[in-house]
Amino acid sequence: MTGPSHVDLRTRYLGLDLEHPIVASASPLTAGLDGILRLADAGAAAIVMASIYQEQIVAEELAQAALLEQGSETQPEAAGYFPEIPAERGILEGWLRTLRMAARRAGVPIIASLNAKSGSGWVDVARRLQDAGASAVELNIYRVPADPAETGAALEDSYIEILRAVKDAVSVPVAVKISPFFSSPAHMATRMVQSGADGLVLFNRFYGPDIDLEYLKPRSDLRLSTPYDIRLPLLWIALLSPVLDASIAASTGVWTPDEVVKYLLAGADVTMTTSALLAHGPEHVSTLVDGLRDWMHNRGFESVAALKGRLAAGQNPADTAELMRAQYHEILTTNYPDIGR
Repeated sequence: MTGPSHVDLRTRYLGLDLEHPIVASASPLTAGLDGILRLADAGAAAIVMASIYQEQIVAEELAQAALLEQGSETQPEAAGYFPEIPAERGILEGWLRTLRMAARRAGVPIIASLNAKSGSGWVDVARRLQDAGASAVELNIYRVPADPAETGAALEDSYIEILRAVKDAVSVPVAVKISPFFSSPAHMATRMVQSGADGLVLFNRFYGPDIDLEYLKPRSDLRLSTPYDIRLPLLWIALLSPVLDASIAASTGVWTPDEVVKYLLAGADVTMTTSALLAHGPEHVSTLVDGLRDWMHNRGFESVAALKGRLAAGQNPADTAELMRAQYHEILTTNYPDIGR
């Protein structure tokens, strides 16, 4: 990597000492050993392994149960009465095998990601991921609260229940990747930290389906993030970083060094990138790192520590709320002065 050598890019996230704040987040690139090693070679400070989903494990367990029940009403003396069961469980074992090899060979911390919708079963999985060499666990809780009878309080309690169960099961740090769609995100973030979260990842993107007008049915529609998408997490990181005693990772919209700098100024400890790496390849990590170093050198910042949180909000929530109201008014009246006239 190029750039002035005296700029100190080191940061700390989830108790892990990192060479710089660029982390490869969970994606298809981090699902296999080859992709993980490419990202490590490209200079990623840490790598979040692709999420293992609760539905995948449950589906596999149901398939195995059905296999065991085949022929249950035939004569047990018959040859081949019990179907042949694979020596390994498949999906989970494959994840663990990849994690073990990555932890040994990557040379950077590997963070295991669990994508859960309930607490059941995740205690054992979290423990096994830790034993396989995960430096930390990222709990990615993704739920669409579609039940009208479920209150917001009940939904929040379910998140806390999952977090506490995983925290009790492992000794490595645990981060929680959450969505911004709580009635009071600041309150929920505080509850997470008070319940044991060592860090928060802001935010989980919401992937909603589109509608296929030809076949009249829902269809998947994945769009990569854009730099404009940093606005929401940037706001909440600036608000929360001064008041939370936990690590904060910025997720979404990191395409260039500019987004990295903005997130750090707001108070993030690390920035996570996915879309840019999918579009440009693992080698794009070095572009982000070099760009951050050059920006800091040109502006006279000698360390990430000196840069971090320079534009975070103040400690008084009332003053912050009033400031945000004023900025909201300024945006609308300055950019669209003739609206409503």
